[in-house]
Amino acid sequence: MAEAYIYDALRTPRGKGKSSGALYEVRPVDLLAQSLDALRIRNNLDTPEVDDLLLGCVTPIKGQGYNVAKAALLYAAWADSVPGMQINRYCASGLEAVNLAAMQIRADWGQLLVAGGLESMSRIPMGMDGGSLLFDPDVINRTGSIPQGIAADLIASLEGFDREMLDEVAFRSHQRAAIAWQKGYFKQSVVPVYDQNGILILDKDEHIRPDIDLESLSKLPAVFKKPGELGYDDLALSKYPELEYVRHDHTAGNSSGIVDGAGLILIGNEAAGKKNKLKPRARIVAAVTLSTEPTLMLGGPVPAAQKALKQAGLKKEDIDLWEVNEAFASIPLQFQKALDLDPEVVNVNGGAIAMGHPLGATGAMLLGTLLDELERRKKKRGLVCLCAGSGIGIATIIERT
Repeated sequence: MAEAYIYDALRTPRGKGKSSGALYEVRPVDLLAQSLDALRIRNNLDTPEVDDLLLGCVTPIKGQGYNVAKAALLYAAWADSVPGMQINRYCASGLEAVNLAAMQIRADWGQLLVAGGLESMSRIPMGMDGGSLLFDPDVINRTGSIPQGIAADLIASLEGFDREMLDEVAFRSHQRAAIAWQKGYFKQSVVPVYDQNGILILDKDEHIRPDIDLESLSKLPAVFKKPGELGYDDLALSKYPELEYVRHDHTAGNSSGIVDGAGLILIGNEAAGKKNKLKPRARIVAAVTLSTEPTLMLGGPVPAAQKALKQAGLKKEDIDLWEVNEAFASIPLQFQKALDLDPEVVNVNGGAIAMGHPLGATGAMLLGTLLDELERRKKKRGLVCLCAGSGIGIATIIERT
C-alpha cells in the first residue's frame, strides 16, 4: 500500500469574522486563489500534475457556493485538468478533506492532491445555509439537537469544569499564541493576503489578544444562558437527568473566535514527490471519522483519537504533541482529562480561542501547525482532532519522515 506523504502545508492569517475584519474585503474565491498561488510558487508545481483539490467548507452558499474549489482553481489559472470538490463535514471538513486525499493516495487512485478548507465568516455567517437540525422544531425535538454552545456547557457541567477553569484555558490560549507569533513559530506556514492592487491586507492572525487577563475574562457574560432558557436546557437534561441544571459558563472569551481564513495541504505518494522534486515532511499514519451521542454533540475527539491510536498500533505515549480544536474551552479540558495528558503537550502554540476557528479551514490549519511544531522540536509523531456538529469526531496521526 502506498504511503501518503505531506509535502507542504500553508494557511492564510485569520481575520476577524465581521465587517470590520481585515479580510472582509477579500472574496472567498480570492482568499483561496491566493493560497493556491502560494502553494504553486513555493513548490514550483506544474499544476497538471495535481489530481484534485478537495476543499472543506461548512457554509457553501453565495460566494462560497457553486463549488468554490473549482472556481478558485480556474481563477488562479491552474490546469483545466484539476477538477476540484467542496465537502461539508461541519467543523471536521478541512481535516476530512486531508484524510480523503490520503485515502486516495494509499489506494493508489491518486498520486498528488491538494486538500484543505476555506471559510469567510465575515461574509457568510455560520448557519446562513439553514438546515433542519438548526431550524425545524420537529427535527430538533426528535433528534435532541441543541446549539453547540449549550452542548459545551453541558459537557462542562457533567465534567465539573467551572468558569475559572474555562477562563484559564482561554488565557493560556492567547498567551501561547502571542508567544508563538512573537518567536516566529508560524512564519513558515502563514502566507500574507493582498488586495487586487497588490497592497498587503493581513500578515498576522487578527483575533489574538496578548494583553488579555483572567480578570477581564471573568467579567464577560455567559452567551448561552438565554437560548438554554428557551427550552434547549430542558432538552439536554432529558438526555442527562443526572444533572439538576446546566451551568452556563461559556462566554465569547472562552469560546472559539469567528474568523476568515483558508488552509491547504499538499499530499502525494513517493513517486509523485520524486517526479516533482518535493521533499516529504511527514506521512499520514492514521485517519478516523466517527460519530457519538448527538445531544452532547462535542464529545467526538476522545473516541476518535482512541480509534486512531488503535488503527496505527500506537499508545498515547507514542504521541509527542496533540492538537485539539478549541471550539469551546470545555473540549480540550475534557480531552486532557479523558486521556490523562500533560497540558504542556496539548495546543502548545494556542488554539482557536485565541486565533479563531474558520470552520471549514481549521482542520487543515491545525495539521500544518502540528507539523511545524514537530519539526521545530525535532519530535516524531502528533495527533490532531476536532469535534463537529451532531456528535462527529475526527482524528489524524502524522509521523515525521
